[in-house]
Amino acid sequence: MNYHDRKRVLVTGGAGFLGSHLIDRLLAEGAEVLCVDNLFTGNKRNLDHLINHPRFEFMRHDVCLPLFVEVDQIFNLACPASPVHYQYDPVQTTKTSVHGAINMLGLAKRLKCKILQASTSEVYGDPEIHPQVESYWGNVNPIGIRSCYDEGKRCAETLFFDYHRQHKIEIKVARIFNTYGPRMHPADGRVVSNFIMQALRNEDITIFGNGSQTRSFCYYEDLIDGFLRLMNTGPDFTGPVNLGNPGEFTIKELAELVIDMTGSSSKLTFNDLPSDDPTQRKPDISLAESELDWQPKVALKAGLQKTIEYFEQFVREQDDTGS
Repeated sequence: MNYHDRKRVLVTGGAGFLGSHLIDRLLAEGAEVLCVDNLFTGNKRNLDHLINHPRFEFMRHDVCLPLFVEVDQIFNLACPASPVHYQYDPVQTTKTSVHGAINMLGLAKRLKCKILQASTSEVYGDPEIHPQVESYWGNVNPIGIRSCYDEGKRCAETLFFDYHRQHKIEIKVARIFNTYGPRMHPADGRVVSNFIMQALRNEDITIFGNGSQTRSFCYYEDLIDGFLRLMNTGPDFTGPVNLGNPGEFTIKELAELVIDMTGSSSKLTFNDLPSDDPTQRKPDISLAESELDWQPKVALKAGLQKTIEYFEQFVREQDDTGS
């Protein structure tokens, strides 16, 4: 692309797991990318390979504060996404979702540019219908320990649609189901990273509940492809749209698969299920299939193999440095 055709794209939360992979794809497609992250859960390690890239810029900034930049598109991914991190400072988590949405929508309003919100399957809470469709309003506890994230994301969706109706902002809302892959935070408390790290160290694998609760695991490459397809839709399609892999596995099945693939001697241990932890998760992706021509391609075992290789390298580096 020549300079005048090149898109300038803002990615908030760009030093995180999904944000950094999204930036890689955007740069590969010729865009200029501004990454904004306060590094609460993001890590510069995820961006080391881009430090000298001529079309990449990093800005340390908290989206709870206004931002004044000039861009053509905004991907709003800023928010802690794992229970360990979003429950560490629940007030700040809610602020990040709500104030962050207000600030990014205000920027999109001023620039008259398209903006995508990374929402979550957690807006469905502990669902009473299965699989979950976008028209389902959810079953969410508004005062529980997960509410800072669940209700924060629900409020962010409200703001996106009100800005769309009131100010004619072109919005896109993606509801992300469990996504995994290289660059996940090794201590984020999510089952894929937890199980792999415990297995590689031959530690007991901790399962909360009896392991019968289900999740659907989407490899990051498929998710990023869904993001880009959604952003490239016309102004009449706003979403929300589910992005996730409809393949459903119990937590116990995942743990056993990780042990098998790592050759670990780990044993399974069972603890009490945390408050408001959903018992089942499975996206209905009919809308994504029809509107985005999208469906995930990477099978769980293939994605896990690449993720395990990433964490093996991480563990080796930790052992070498003694950290």
